[in-house]
Amino acid sequence: MTYQIVVIPGDGIGPEVTAATQRILEATGLSIQWLPHLAGQAALDAVGHPLPAETLAAVQKANATLKGPTATPSGTGFRSVNVELRQKLRLYANYRPARSLPGVPSRYENVDLVVVRENTEGLYSGLEHEVVPGVVESLRVVTEQASERIARFAFETARRQGRKRVTCVHKANILKLSDGLFLRTCRRVAESFPEIAFDDCIIDAAAMKLVINPHAFDVMVMENLFGDIVSDLTAGLVGGLGLAPSANVGDEAAVFEAVHGSAPDIAGKGIANPTALILSAVLMLRYLRERAAADRVENAVRAVFARGDVRTGDLGGKATTEQFVNAVLAEM
Repeated sequence: MTYQIVVIPGDGIGPEVTAATQRILEATGLSIQWLPHLAGQAALDAVGHPLPAETLAAVQKANATLKGPTATPSGTGFRSVNVELRQKLRLYANYRPARSLPGVPSRYENVDLVVVRENTEGLYSGLEHEVVPGVVESLRVVTEQASERIARFAFETARRQGRKRVTCVHKANILKLSDGLFLRTCRRVAESFPEIAFDDCIIDAAAMKLVINPHAFDVMVMENLFGDIVSDLTAGLVGGLGLAPSANVGDEAAVFEAVHGSAPDIAGKGIANPTALILSAVLMLRYLRERAAADRVENAVRAVFARGDVRTGDLGGKATTEQFVNAVLAEM
C-alpha cells in the first residue's frame, strides 16, 4: 500500500526537522507519497492566509499528516494554526505520551504516562469579546458529547496499550457546572471499562503530584486548557518539548506534530533537534497500524540516546541535525 501523507514543513526550524523525519520514514521501506502543503507564517507570506483551504482539504483526504512547528504571534496577528486545524477538522483528541529516554538527564527515571486532552472546546473555543473598554469576556464551552468522546478515547487508549488506570483531571470543586459535567461524564464512561481503574484529581493537586511523583499517573484525561498546560509539564519531566511527540486525532483525519516552537534563532543552522517530530512520526506509524516500522524507528532513537555519543546542542552535545539523523539511520 502507498500511504498519502500530507507534509507541512512549518516555520523556522520546521523545514529542517521535517526533512530529517521524512528521511527516517523513507528508510522504513514503506511506500509513501508526500503531499507538501503550507501553514503558518510560510503560508501567510506565500498565499496571504496562515491556513489555506487547500491545506485543510488535503489533510482531510490524506491517510495522515506530518506537521512541523508553526509560528503563532502572541496577543496580535493571526489565530493559532494548530487550534484552527483541530477545530475545523474535528481533531478532538490530543494524545501526548511522556516517556523517559535512556541517557537523557532528568530528575526522574522510567516515567511512562499519557496525557489525553480534549481539543475542540473549553476556553480555546475562541468565543471572547470586549464587554466595555478594558473589560474582556471569554466563554468556556464544555459539552457532554465532547466530554464523552474524549473520555472514551482515553479508556480505549488505556485498553489498547494494556494500561491500568485513567485519571480525570478537573476543577469541579469550583467550576461545578462545566467541570462537573466533564467529571460526571468520565465516571459514566468508566463503567464501560471495568478492567481499567478510574479515579479523579483536581488540576492543582495533579500538578503538585506530577512534580513529586510522576509514576503515580498512567493515563490522564482533561479538558483543553488544562491539557495544554499539563502536557507541557509532563514533557518537562522527561527532558523537554524537544523530545515530546504529539498526535491530534479525529474520526476522519489525524495530524502528528512537534509541539515545540519554531526557534527562528537557530533556523537554517542545521543544529535543530528533530527527536520530537521523529517520535511523532512513530505515533503516526502506529496510527497507520505499521507497528513493525514504528518499533524499528523508536528503538533506533532510543538506542542512539542510550549510546550517548550523538547529542544535539539543546541536550549538551555538538551533533548537527544531519549527524543525529545519520546515527538513527545507522541503528535502523
